[in-house]
Amino acid sequence: MEDVKESSLKRFCSRNIVIILGFSCLMAVIALITVGLTQNQPSPHNVKYGVVLDAGSSHTTVYIYMWPAEKENDTGVVSQIGECMVQGPGISKFANKVSELSNYLPECMQKAKEMIPVAQHQQTPVYLGATAGMRLLRLENENLADDVLEEVTESLRSFPFDFQGARIISGKEEGAYGWITINYLMGKFTKKLRWLYPLGNESNSQETYGALDLGGASTQITFVPGNQTIESSENALYFRLYGKDYNVYTHSFLCYGKDQALLKKLIKDTQVSNGTIYDPCFNLGYSRVMNISDLTNSPCTKTYKTTLPFLQLKIHGTGNYQQCQESVFRLFDNSDCPYSHCAFDKVFLPQPQGQFGAFSAYYYVMDFLNLTSEEHLSQEDITDRMENFCSRPWKDLKTQFGDVKEKYLSEYCFSGTYIITLLFGGYHFTPDSWKDIHFMEEIFLTLCRSGTLMWDGLWAIC
Repeated sequence: MEDVKESSLKRFCSRNIVIILGFSCLMAVIALITVGLTQNQPSPHNVKYGVVLDAGSSHTTVYIYMWPAEKENDTGVVSQIGECMVQGPGISKFANKVSELSNYLPECMQKAKEMIPVAQHQQTPVYLGATAGMRLLRLENENLADDVLEEVTESLRSFPFDFQGARIISGKEEGAYGWITINYLMGKFTKKLRWLYPLGNESNSQETYGALDLGGASTQITFVPGNQTIESSENALYFRLYGKDYNVYTHSFLCYGKDQALLKKLIKDTQVSNGTIYDPCFNLGYSRVMNISDLTNSPCTKTYKTTLPFLQLKIHGTGNYQQCQESVFRLFDNSDCPYSHCAFDKVFLPQPQGQFGAFSAYYYVMDFLNLTSEEHLSQEDITDRMENFCSRPWKDLKTQFGDVKEKYLSEYCFSGTYIITLLFGGYHFTPDSWKDIHFMEEIFLTLCRSGTLMWDGLWAIC
């Protein structure tokens, strides 16, 4: 019966509400809950505001939040009321041109000023959290990473808000924030989100969702392993939320985001080439020329750095999913597990169990490839669709998807193959447990009829 209720809820959500999760709230919910617990000044209408900047490896997004001053079981209830994607790359790309960061944030921060009442500007906390792109920069050059954060800090302090800090969050924190966010939004911590249940029936199950997050530079897996022991203390987290204790497993795999994984694959292929590779992960007829320095500049590829007799790499696509999967699988070291069960690279991983929400690049790639359906897809279905897409000539893709940026379109065969290989070969999901993975986009609540939306007694501007 519980499965029927969950299935009914999912069908309702897909038809009537878009409650889809992306990287947007990974830091925001926790950051604002924390700030909400420590700031108790009276405010108009008993509502407070906050601004969170999610500084990812490929871009930065500014999110504007509000929450009631009263808290439920000593934990804040936060709602997003606006967002703005900053034009340009992630802040780590400004390492050698930090002065340009002064013009990077004003447009989106101006939007935040307009959305938050002027009387509350000085009481509104602002927080920036940087993820794997900056973690990689810090590994490569700590001084440059500090310079970037200092410039961002100076820029944010120029706005009339209560600046709370800008820092690089750890992979463990990133995984934790994703897990808390997805379960918060799915109502797993509190049963009071009654509007979410169309038939007036709340979910009796308090089993939490696992969180699968994929970015450009890192990927995280976080879940409650049930009765399985967390054998590695560095992968264990303990939370008390809404009056209940949770023992959580998490791990962040730096350098296994889809962009860095592609660089690692290409540099490995380059070692046995003469400057030209015929790559099954790109569609037939596609070609690209890359500077070798672009492949070797990342800390993720430094272990493969050798002296090559050529300065550029020429890539020609051959479009073969099976061969692409074989080359991707070689990125994972599955030897010598020191625990009872491992993911790859000797990292402890309990056997994944229960429902999982997969967001960020997981959703965007799989949605494009038409692999996000809630209907059960067999491994054969997935293979057939990927084989079909990867084998399509590049000129046909360009004709059909001419409005898609070429970099993204050209890499969908690799990215889709990488995701499937990571889930099956890296995290050891099975063909049967694939149905427990739900691909979710960003959080948007679209039940707006009169310009407002009721969420657990909280009126949020749509």
